[in-house]
Amino acid sequence: MFDCYADFHIHIGRTSSQKPVKITASDSLTLTRILEEASSRKGLDMIGIIDCHVPEVIDEIENEIKNGKAFKLDEGGIRFEDMTLIPGCEIEVYDYKCKGPIHVLVYLPDLTLMKHFSDWLLGRMTNVNLSSQRIYEDAYTLQCKVKELGGLFIPAHIFTPYKSLYGRGVSHSLTEVFDINLIDAVELGLSSNTTMADEIEELHSLPFLTNSDAHSIPKIAREYQHLKMKASTFKEWELALRNEGSRRIVRNYGLDPELGKYYETVCSKCEAKASGIECRSCGSKQLIKGVSNRIQELSTATSKPNRPEYIHHVPLEYIPGIGPKTLEKLLDFFGTEMNILHRAKEDELSAVIAPSTAKLICLAREGKLSFEKGGGGKYGKIRTKN
Repeated sequence: MFDCYADFHIHIGRTSSQKPVKITASDSLTLTRILEEASSRKGLDMIGIIDCHVPEVIDEIENEIKNGKAFKLDEGGIRFEDMTLIPGCEIEVYDYKCKGPIHVLVYLPDLTLMKHFSDWLLGRMTNVNLSSQRIYEDAYTLQCKVKELGGLFIPAHIFTPYKSLYGRGVSHSLTEVFDINLIDAVELGLSSNTTMADEIEELHSLPFLTNSDAHSIPKIAREYQHLKMKASTFKEWELALRNEGSRRIVRNYGLDPELGKYYETVCSKCEAKASGIECRSCGSKQLIKGVSNRIQELSTATSKPNRPEYIHHVPLEYIPGIGPKTLEKLLDFFGTEMNILHRAKEDELSAVIAPSTAKLICLAREGKLSFEKGGGGKYGKIRTKN
């Protein structure tokens, strides 16, 4: 068994020929840059690229294999030096049972199966060359297709106000749209954590994932998980989600919910913090409901299940005093962000950067930072005086 750090939700911004894939993602999010950043700088062992249904992305990965820079793993996944890539796809579900659009993540063991899935999507999707596109098919049929191909089906960022399961898609229960027996896990997303999500009893039977949903290079691994597995393969990840044979999720690392940009309800007109049905500042009824308020509405649980430890992770870019030059100094000395965030001692950090900044890194590691709460699409901020 070994320790595996993984981020399973990373977007492709553009292909190598500069064709757009995820429209809202940075142009710098190419396959090559993602592989370099995730492995060499972030220190991840596994990643999920969730735009692998795009034919040109499939071709790029296959070229890496043909050129000897990667190889297929017998138990699923593609190995690039010290890191495994899991092929994935993000899809928007909005069938007759949905109250609003829902984003889901589909992961498959290899590119052959992903090609088959991409061909299946062709007749059900307007543009298979773009990310997160709407599928014109009912949710249950999609779930069954994923299982037919031996894949994993995971609702994405389930609480965010837009295009998510509880944020928009259902009134009260995921069973309004999906067969819970065909769901392998759920992705918590920004502005929530394990304690908050376990207020909803129907989620107690499902594993929780914490992924970055990276739309730019720096956002890779802003949320991730620590797994215990025998090898970094698709099959081992599947077994870890089921807690089989000592394989498991050890810890989830995610932003403190108060740092998330959807934590509190705000007025979409004047951006003031709001509650109830209208803004007290301007009287507008156009509110962006915060994750914390939505979970309160859905709360049904009278007990809490045993869960992996949830660590409130603060990415280095959020910490005051760490700009691009300071980050490069830290990486030159400690190697990867995983080392900086979790392994370097305070005196070691102080030898490289300002002691006050080193202290903030260690306070973040211990969960002792305080924040100005985020909401309405704006991230929270770290308070430097605690």
